[in-house]
Formats: sequence, structure tokens, C-alpha cells
Amino acid sequence: MRTTLSTLHKMMRDGDKITMLTCYDASFATLLDDAGLDTLLVGDSLGNVLQGHESTLPVSLRDMVYHTQCVARGAKRAFIIGDMPFGTFQVSPQDAFRNAAEIMAAGAQMVKIEGGRPMLETISFLTERGIPVCGHLGLTPQSVHQLGGYRVQGRAEDAAQRMLDDARILEQAGAGMIVLEAIPAVLASQITAAATVPTIGIGAGADCHGQVLVLHDMLDVYPGKKAKFVKNFMKAAAGSIQDAVGLYVKEVRGGRFPGREHSF
Repeated sequence: MRTTLSTLHKMMRDGDKITMLTCYDASFATLLDDAGLDTLLVGDSLGNVLQGHESTLPVSLRDMVYHTQCVARGAKRAFIIGDMPFGTFQVSPQDAFRNAAEIMAAGAQMVKIEGGRPMLETISFLTERGIPVCGHLGLTPQSVHQLGGYRVQGRAEDAAQRMLDDARILEQAGAGMIVLEAIPAVLASQITAAATVPTIGIGAGADCHGQVLVLHDMLDVYPGKKAKFVKNFMKAAAGSIQDAVGLYVKEVRGGRFPGREHSF
């Protein structure tokens, strides 16, 4: 039976941690599905780990549709979220709807949009028309040049308050889930405590309702520099991909990942 957004909300209410990894193809989708992942994110991180770009900005809507189709063919149980790539939602709500509809038709059950307050109208427009939206706050990779690099966000008091406000605004707009990336664990805990939808952390401490990592990072496949919040599960599992993924699921559900060493 396919995991649904209602399933994930029930897990949040019951205190069960939600497990998520990025995924870009059918073979890994089947492997992750069999390992019990609750959610698969077809991330625009494919621009880095598959295409070799320095950022996610070159990823196209065509890329996201193709890879979402691949993942949907392999995963029969996990909830699938598709990233909306740069330039496909920072437009009119009507254009964003048309782009999101392509990702949904490709097999996603939700789309993910980066940004806070400026995305209010777009998120409302999509959710009112049947497209579930996952928000994304903190370090938003599509804004890397505006942010001045891949830096922890929300350290200053005023920035933290803006993020708390943005999380509330995203919920009010209809977002059904929020990813929190590279923010202080204390701030993530405050957002999570106030949230009525699941929060998914990546470099945001252990108190989020769930966790996500880039697949190629946690398997130590990607040759680039690893962020502080990444754990090499392949090494911890003595070199087996299946065991590494299984260990990730076990440690997230058991509250053992992330540890303090993976948090800000």
C-alpha cells in the first residue's frame, strides 16, 4: 500500500520518525522501497551528484520529470516528492501550477518549493488546486549565490525569528510538510514544536519529525566535500549498500541519527 501524506501526518502525531532519502532512478527506488524508506525525494541535487554541476541551478523541468518517472517505476510503497527546479516556481502561480502538474503527472505525490514568505501566493494557489506542497527553509541551494555560499542559516536572532514566522506562513498557505536545512538545532526544535505538519531535517538537529540525506552523500559516492551533517553509512555498514540504507532507517527511527556531531 502506498504511503500517503495522511500516513506521514499520523506518524508525526504518533511520534514516529519519518525516514527520507533522495533518489533519482528505478533501481535505487526499488532498493530504498524494500528497505522501508517512508519517503523518497527526487531532488534537484541530481544536478550535483548525477550531472556534475557545481549547483542545482542548471537542472531543468525536463530533468525532474524524467527522474521522477524513473523513481515512480521502481517505488511501489514510498511517498514520492519531486523538487521544483530553479525558475519553474519563481514565476506566476499559474505557470508554477503548470510546471508542478508535470511533476505530479510523472509520478510524484507532492512537489517541493524552496523559500518562505515570497512563496505564499504560489503555495496557496497550488494546494487549493490539489497539488500538495513541501516547503523548504534554511539553506535553500537554489539561492546559494544570494546567500553567499553554502552557509548555516538562522544563527542571528532576527534571522531565526524570520524563519519561525516563515514556517508558520508556509503552514497557513497550505504546505503539508517543511524541510529545514542547515539551521541551528535549537531553532529547528522551536519550529518543530510549533508545527502542525511534519518537519524534515537535514543538518537541523534531532528534534525534527524526520530526516533526509542525499543518497550519494550517505553512501560516500559523491566525490565532493561532505557537509558536517552527513554521516558515511556505507563505512558504518562495512561496505554493503543494503546494509547502509537499513542502518540509516534504523538510526533515524531510533533517534540515534543525527547526533550532536552532525548538528549546528
